[in-house]
Amino acid sequence: MHKIPTFIATIFTALSIQVSATPRADSTVLPTEPVSAGLTPYESDFTSPEEFLDYIQRSTFDYIWKGAEPTSGMAPERIHLDKQADDANIITTGGSGFGIAGIIVAIERGFITRAEGLERLEKITDYLAKADRFHGVWPHWIDGPTGKVKPFGKKDNGGDIVESSFLMSGLLIAREYFKNGTAAERRLAESIDTLWREMDFEWYTRGGQDVIYWHWSPEYEWEMNFPLTGYNECLITYILAASSPTHPVSPEAYHKGWARSGEIVSEKKYMELPLVLSYNGCQDTGGPLFWSHYSYIGLNPHGLKDRYADYWQLTRNHAVTDYLYCVANPKGYKNYGPGCWGLTASYSPEGYAAHSPVRDLGVITPTAALASFPYTPEESMAAAKWMYNQGEKLRGIYGFYDAFTSDMAWCPTRYLAIDQLPIAPMIENYRSGLCWRLFMGAPEIQDGLRRLGFTFP
Repeated sequence: MHKIPTFIATIFTALSIQVSATPRADSTVLPTEPVSAGLTPYESDFTSPEEFLDYIQRSTFDYIWKGAEPTSGMAPERIHLDKQADDANIITTGGSGFGIAGIIVAIERGFITRAEGLERLEKITDYLAKADRFHGVWPHWIDGPTGKVKPFGKKDNGGDIVESSFLMSGLLIAREYFKNGTAAERRLAESIDTLWREMDFEWYTRGGQDVIYWHWSPEYEWEMNFPLTGYNECLITYILAASSPTHPVSPEAYHKGWARSGEIVSEKKYMELPLVLSYNGCQDTGGPLFWSHYSYIGLNPHGLKDRYADYWQLTRNHAVTDYLYCVANPKGYKNYGPGCWGLTASYSPEGYAAHSPVRDLGVITPTAALASFPYTPEESMAAAKWMYNQGEKLRGIYGFYDAFTSDMAWCPTRYLAIDQLPIAPMIENYRSGLCWRLFMGAPEIQDGLRRLGFTFP
């Protein structure tokens, strides 16, 4: 396992970094520097930072809007502009959940009309009601034209409670947005509510165990044998499971399973900041940054606390340490620094990889910094400007490409839904708090959080 040794102190001294353990969102004090001198492409193309953020949100949103799988209106797993993909009909359930939240953002930002958003969401919910489900839970992948399960792996051909939680999180954001609207909008909200009530979270405790299991298959049953223990991206599954109005999971599953009877808590620090929780498989560092994105599309970490963590401290420290690691650049990669940072799961020259300080392959993934806007706004903006100023090598019709090596030797023109689609809602959470406000306003979510012992504003 890679550790950052004594040069941390040197880096902190040289950059004059003073980072609070519980900083406010609007008091970022990390080191940034001008992206470049003189008239840059960014300055030429946009009149303000707000216009630039609109561009980023709209282009990434277009992945599910213009790039949607035709039958379902949902997000394809991947879009390869170099045509080196033969699975254009595969729908991703989790990525579509992020995209559904993005549809609500797009309505509010005026990228599409309310009527257009409603029509697309009606198409999606009608499709989901007919698609394969396993005790109310969708598979990781769905074959778009047929609605049948597309195996994610040999034994992963049934329900995926985590991906379905990402999907339902987005749907609940849409439900809250439309529930007091026109008759057609209320019908959409009711359709979403039906899908929500049909998700049998209790089934996925495998007979009432004090933990939730990720997969169940009618053919292989529980052979995947993957209990959800923290900390990773799966927190939202336990929040939804405790909040279910029809099939709730007991708080013991959260406390004994997810929190491992308190062992989830970490007293360690990384880059001189508290880790707060123990990141699965990473131990002494934070994990890939999507762990601070996926569950927090709707779940607002501001003021969110339980007996284990202050979740704003957790998520912000995670993003900050990722940034500081890239600035420190212990492996000496070209361009790593205040404008070129962000490690998370994505494509890499070695295939799909969960990039983090413990697996740093010199690959920067744009969503890592962009979806971290709520946590590191100045540093995320610096990354966005730097990437934009590299020109069309790093960006195309759906925004910045999935990943690139920092020396620019490898920059495939490819996109992944689970990387592109968190960007618009997370930037919106930074700009207006829209998705957080809607999700946290759902009465069942508030009840579920209280059942688990959370406090929140």
